[in-house]
Amino acid sequence: MTLIAHLSDIHIDTADGDRSAARTRAVMDYLEDLPVDLDAVVVTGDIADHARPEEYGLARELLLGSRHPVLVCPGNHDDRAAFRQGLLGLPGSAGPINQVFRTSGCVIALCDSSVPGKDEGFLEDETLAWLEEVLAGTPAGTPVLVGFHHQPVPLHTPYVDQWRQFGEERLAALTRRYPDVAGFLCGHTHTATATVFAGRPLLVAPGVVSALRLPWEHPAVPSPHVHLGLPPAVAFHVLDGDGRLTTHYRIVDASSGLGSGR
Repeated sequence: MTLIAHLSDIHIDTADGDRSAARTRAVMDYLEDLPVDLDAVVVTGDIADHARPEEYGLARELLLGSRHPVLVCPGNHDDRAAFRQGLLGLPGSAGPINQVFRTSGCVIALCDSSVPGKDEGFLEDETLAWLEEVLAGTPAGTPVLVGFHHQPVPLHTPYVDQWRQFGEERLAALTRRYPDVAGFLCGHTHTATATVFAGRPLLVAPGVVSALRLPWEHPAVPSPHVHLGLPPAVAFHVLDGDGRLTTHYRIVDASSGLGSGR
């Protein structure tokens, strides 16, 4: 069995007081207090709210100090060069940030769906070629989870669907050739969602910094799209040895120290 925690959209903002950092810290404290070791913690983008060096410095402190392996990909609020320098400790460059992580039970391929200067997503040809190399080089029978920031299908949430991942038919055609792809992980929408893409589960992590109001919820409120009052949440993905994927969503009560006993 492989156990993965999945969070997204922490939007670290050093100008918002301690709000974004406190919510992220609450989630990470909860994960640190778990009585088991996670195979990985996957964070699917929008790490810094304004892509400032100090935001990435704080995010690095909050995320990469974990006892669990932490994998992070950029989102539309991130800047590739600043992300590389401030979070990964690498030289800055503008190319896509694609990363692969291999556990004893699965492979996690994180693709960069960000488009510099834009809010919508797209997987560059370089990224798809990289992903095909990962898939082709993975031993048969090993489950693969493919992650990115932007959802590749509409989710009946018009506010974020306008900035979803486009050109998704290329990703679908590629992954359909590899039956060991067990599912897709993403963020971007700030709401826990489960659907299907290319015949596999598409699992969206809830937002840490805020939640999305669905179009049929409270349409007359002053901020119709963003809900700041709900607590952060995290997804747990469980992969069986045969590649069957199960997901649990857990709310984290940041106001009470996560309910973790701290």
